[in-house]
Amino acid sequence: MTAARTLRDRALATTTLLMLVAPAAMAADLAPAQDPVPQATADAIQALSPWQVRVRGLGVITNDSGSVDQIGGSDLSYSNTVIPELDISYYLTDNIAAELILGTTYANVYGEGTIAGLGKIGKTWVLPPTLTLQYHFTDFGAFKPYVGAGVNYTMFYKQSGDTASALDVKDSFGAALQIGADYMINEHWGVNFDVKKLFLRPDFETTIGGTTYTGKAKLDPWLVGAGVTYRF
Repeated sequence: MTAARTLRDRALATTTLLMLVAPAAMAADLAPAQDPVPQATADAIQALSPWQVRVRGLGVITNDSGSVDQIGGSDLSYSNTVIPELDISYYLTDNIAAELILGTTYANVYGEGTIAGLGKIGKTWVLPPTLTLQYHFTDFGAFKPYVGAGVNYTMFYKQSGDTASALDVKDSFGAALQIGADYMINEHWGVNFDVKKLFLRPDFETTIGGTTYTGKAKLDPWLVGAGVTYRF
């Protein structure tokens, strides 16, 4: 009788223990796994802002060509300059970005060919905002080359004559091509090298010795820049 009671008590204790343990085990099986996010991954996600800015030193190298309609064999040349330049980029995807380039410079206009004796005709300031759509290659690690194409609208202001008593270069649209690369030092900072070609051929009107002349200034400048990149 005592042995039977002992066996019964053991069976009852085992059953009670199973009833207590089974729900906890089932809950553990049903709970989703919560793997911690690596800190490096979290930092990389946080660093991928769509906004980027660059500050460059920019060399503006013009094509020395142009003509005066009323004078055969005439030609023009322009001064080259070095200026500071700011651009703002917005990444639509990891590979596609839009870039707005802002900077201003001046150009001295000289007579060449049959009008070389005129010397410096005048001077104009140039504001050539340029918008390009770029493709960025992302398979080279910290080295990030890109190509782009877009449109330029150049405004001419503060124009003055020298040999000419008046100079009026007309605002003009033009196409733009671009190639460049960023080398990222870390997630935010990098260095940049960039080359653009603007196709810019504005009409102009000038007055020399009381006579009005018209023509076309074939500027077609190269914009060669180097500077610093910051990705927000």
